[in-house]
Amino acid sequence: MNRSQITEHLKFAAELGVAGISRDPAWRRRADPEPGSASSVPAGEDTAAADNSRSPSADDTFPGRDTFPVAVTFPVTLAMSPADALTALRQHIGPQCVRCKLGGLGRRQVVFGEGNPAADLMFVGEGPGADEDEQGVPFIGRAGQLLTKIIEAIQLTRGEVYIANVVKCRPPQNRNPEPDEINTCEPFLFQQIDIIKPKVVVALGKFAAQTLLRSEDPISRLRGRVFDYRSGAKLVPTFHPAYLLRNPSSKREVWEDIKLVQRILNS
Repeated sequence: MNRSQITEHLKFAAELGVAGISRDPAWRRRADPEPGSASSVPAGEDTAAADNSRSPSADDTFPGRDTFPVAVTFPVTLAMSPADALTALRQHIGPQCVRCKLGGLGRRQVVFGEGNPAADLMFVGEGPGADEDEQGVPFIGRAGQLLTKIIEAIQLTRGEVYIANVVKCRPPQNRNPEPDEINTCEPFLFQQIDIIKPKVVVALGKFAAQTLLRSEDPISRLRGRVFDYRSGAKLVPTFHPAYLLRNPSSKREVWEDIKLVQRILNS
């Protein structure tokens, strides 16, 4: 990283309100969440304190993975490593999937996902854009560059996390994914989550949060909260990086959400 990149990164961190960083290895230590923790914690509030002060309400709880039977079969066995299982799933989907109409609407290729197969932290976005469709890698355009900075702000790298989308093909002109497209593609996302078994899933934006939570609540109401999720994970919704490019004043709210994620990873 050269001097100009470092300067830009520090400027972005300052915009988020980052007061500093720590080189203490204990800062990055992660352990499994304690049983009995609350299902939802407001942003900016200490997780342990919130667990002691309230119990989950019906509005905050989320049904487990059994609510979503995955109608997808592919050659994955329990003996497979996460990396091999993801490879098998990628091959099952294929590079030119035509299971929904997006396969015939001009997209170039399937954008499967990228990152550490055994990541503690997973990000889920809406769908690929033009740059992603061109290169086959999620979040590499302007929004992706901002996401990379957010990841680096908590002293992680893209290679340490996993990044995927609700739909794996680019909708025409970057329009919103339609219900039938989401319904066709989401089982593959659920399989990715179940294979990786992250400790935290961050839902980026309205479509990711509403799809993963089976909710019609706006992202402004969902963000800043923690939900119990599939495979023992915690799910934290926040604004999409593309929204931040249009509304930079919301960076502080996203930073509060990411600090909440950081506390869960370090709890």
